[in-house]
Parts: sequence; structure tokens; C-alpha cells
Amino acid sequence: MQRCAGPVAVEVCVESVAGLEAAARAGAQRVELCCGLSEGGLTPGLALSEAALAARRLPVIVLVRPRAGDFLYSASEFDVLVREVELARAAGAAGVALGVLTRDGGLDEERLARLVQRAGPLAVTFHRAFDQLADPLGALERLRALGVARILTAGGAARARDGARQLAELVSAAGDGLEVVAAGGVRADHVRALVQASGVRAVHLAARGFQPSAMRFRNPLARLATGGDDDYGWRTTDEHEVAALVRALQAP
Repeated sequence: MQRCAGPVAVEVCVESVAGLEAAARAGAQRVELCCGLSEGGLTPGLALSEAALAARRLPVIVLVRPRAGDFLYSASEFDVLVREVELARAAGAAGVALGVLTRDGGLDEERLARLVQRAGPLAVTFHRAFDQLADPLGALERLRALGVARILTAGGAARARDGARQLAELVSAAGDGLEVVAAGGVRADHVRALVQASGVRAVHLAARGFQPSAMRFRNPLARLATGGDDDYGWRTTDEHEVAALVRALQAP
């Protein structure tokens, strides 16, 4: 078991300015801004990014992911990635989160180098595309050499708590030059055990709650949502869940 030392950063994935404000009130240290969390997270619109950055509540990392699915991008999709990185930098983001792979599950080093160069001087997070690498441990040194600051990972598992052993290996191999951020189903009821077992110094969660609508008139026949979701309510950041996780980490 790893020894806990010092504070653990809490990063919250949000889809709105309201989500950012909820994360700030709950005690988070930074946010990752995106849209489409139901699809694993997609690039937010520029207007949303500008509004979140104008709020100046927390450092904002902008997710750069042009579509759902894998991280093997066509030439036109990669051009969009490059442009989105440039827009995030120009808007004043604290960092960007991105990932590009080869068809054989390796790092697309040429493209990644170009994205890091375009992001400069922003901190670059290699997001959970890391968990789709064929050799994640072997990729650490290349990521560090390419200028990546953080990796977002569940240790190759669906949930970080299930990948704690590999997370510990990654933390040990990464050393001081690359921050390993535990992500994937992180919750207050197990976050201390996860940190102690893995040695990570940062955790990432979405903490999604449901915001009911204040609409009085509702047409029961019109349907926009899929999968049985409420057409009138929406998913948002659960401030209480984030606060509970922060308290769990701060407990003596």
C-alpha cells in the first residue's frame, strides 16, 4: 500500500458554467470542460469555453475530442483537433486534454507532437485514450519526452478502483515528471482507499446529477431524448457529491 502525503487535487468534468461554479463551491482544484458526457465527452463549443474562462472560478482544462468512438482520426478530424487546440489556447484555457492513437494501439507520436507544439505553453493532459494503449507503461517515457504533463487513466480498467494496482505501477514509473490522474467511477466512499493503494496525487470525476425542469406545460407526445431520459430535465454537476469526495480526502 502506498503512503499518502500532501493534498490530492480534485478535478471535475463539467458541461456548463453552472457545473464549474458547483465544482468551485465544493472545493475542487480544477475542471475539465466538455460537452456530450453521455458519449464519453466531446469538445465544448467556443462560446461555452469563453464563458467558463470568463467566470475565473477555477483553472479550466478544455477537452479536445471531435467525435465519440476511438482515437484513430482521419486527416480532416485531425485538422479539427489542431484548430480546437489553437482556439482553447487563444481563449485562455489552463490546459487541454486530448489523445491520438495508431490503429495498433500505439501512440501517434507525430500527431501528438504537433498538438503539444500548438498547445504551448498550455499543460497537455493525455486523456483516457491512455487506457486503450497496447503498452501503457511503455508509453510513459515517450509521453514525457513529447511534453505531456498529465495522463488520465483508470489503470486500464473500467473503474479506477479496479485498476489501482496498475495505477500504482504507473505512478512509480512516471516519477515527478508526469502526473497520473485517477479517473473512472471515482466516488467519495472509496477515494481514500484508492489514493492509498495507488499513490495518485490527483483524481478526476464527473459527479453527474439530474436537474429537473421548471416547465409547467409539457407535451407528452413530443420526444427529443433517447434511452428513456426526461425531455425536460438535464444532467448537471452534483455539488454535494463533489463536496463529499473533497471531505473524504481531507478527513484526518
